[in-house]
Parts: sequence; C-alpha cells; structure tokens
Amino acid sequence: MSDYEQFIEGIKRRTGIDLALYKEAQMKRRLTSLYEKKGYKNFVEFLAVLEKDRDLMNEFLDRMTINVSEFYRNGKRWEVLQNKIFPKLLAVNKRPKIWSAACSTGEEPYSLAMVLSHYLPLSQISILATDLDENVIQKAKLGLYPERSLAEVPKDVQAKYFKQEGQFYKVSEDIKRTVNFKKHNLLKDHYESNFDLIVCRNVMIYFTEEAKDQIYENFSKSLRPGGILFVGSTEQIFNPGRYGFEVEDTFFYRKK
Repeated sequence: MSDYEQFIEGIKRRTGIDLALYKEAQMKRRLTSLYEKKGYKNFVEFLAVLEKDRDLMNEFLDRMTINVSEFYRNGKRWEVLQNKIFPKLLAVNKRPKIWSAACSTGEEPYSLAMVLSHYLPLSQISILATDLDENVIQKAKLGLYPERSLAEVPKDVQAKYFKQEGQFYKVSEDIKRTVNFKKHNLLKDHYESNFDLIVCRNVMIYFTEEAKDQIYENFSKSLRPGGILFVGSTEQIFNPGRYGFEVEDTFFYRKK
C-alpha cells in the first residue's frame, strides 16, 4: 500500500471523508505542497501529525476544499435565474425550498437571497447552505468580503445590501438572516428532499466520475418533479436523462 493510500484510509477513519472519490492527481499535488510547506517528508508522517493537531487538520480541510467564490459568479447565468427560472418556480411554490450545496464562504447563498428578493420580502426567504468545511462556514456567517468578490454585483443591489467597512464589504443582517448554514458532506451525509432549487457550482470538477454519478443521483432524488439543478460553467451534464433531468437552459437542469 502506498503512503498516499495509507493517508486516504487514515483520513477516512478520522473524518469520514473519502479522498479516493476526489481526482487523485489534483488532490495529491495540493496536499503534497501543504505537507512540504509544513516540513513533513511524506503522507504517512503528515497523517500522524494531523491526527493530533486540530489546527493542522483544519488547514488540511481548507486546502482540500477549494474556496474560490464571488457574488453573482458568471453574471449572465444569474440573470437567467432571476428572469426565467425563479418566475417558473414561484408559479408553483410561493415559498421555494432552496439549497446552496458546497456553499464555500457564503457568496452563493447570499446572492440567491438577493436575486429572490426581487420577488419576495426577505422575511419569506429561507435558504439552506451547506459545506464540508466548518472554517468556511464560520467565514460565511461573518459575511465580510473583499471588494473583488463584489465585481459582478449590480450597483443597486450593492447599495442596498452591503455596507463598506474599511477595505471590506459586509452583507446586511437582513440578508444574513435568510440563510441557514450547516456542515454537510455531499459524499456521505443524508440529503433532504422536495427542493425547488439546488445550486451546486464549481465543485464537481474535483470529483471522480463515480462520485459525480452518486451526487447527481442524490440531487435528482432531492428535487421535487419540476425542480431545478443549477451547476457551474465548467460542469455541463452531458447525459442529463440518466439522472432524470432535462435541459431547462444552459447550466440549468429540470427534474422530469
């Protein structure tokens, strides 16, 4: 057994996270640079320290979950969400059930609340936002972002829902109250059901084909008939029918 295979086994035993379901070359490269930076020689040595050092374990989790995010990422898709997808969903359910999966530092679920606020008062909006990494969830709850994260936010939305604090921008408390953050492992944990909209963008590219299959099947089961899955701009599903989906628009899939 290679030292990386031993590492995979140890991490799965310790955290429940199965690194075998992530693309090996990408993950090994990312984690090798971390353990070398910390002064360790191999994965076995790194694992022994990880099992005792909580701060290092948190840093490892940060490194394996890539947290690159911004508000209204790929702005044209958010226009489609606002002008086409939400009106259809709201015609069926006035209080849509929404899940931002692998939400990273919160830009995505907060963007969802801002877009939906064109149709509903914030008091009627409730969004579930989940991530594997407790550190990013804490950052998301804080709601403090650098200016570059807001590059695609429409100016009227920025004026309404953000307040500048030094070099940073803080999301309004009204928006923060619409989002319920929880820890969730897409590859292991239970999925809730009856969602109108699931948003999972720019995370599937890190998973193996086997893991993607499992996640898409679970998303399909979690959506109500007619519900929508919104994916990232590098994550087109080439065989949506396999999961019971049909194309609604580019990067939007409707459950049959």
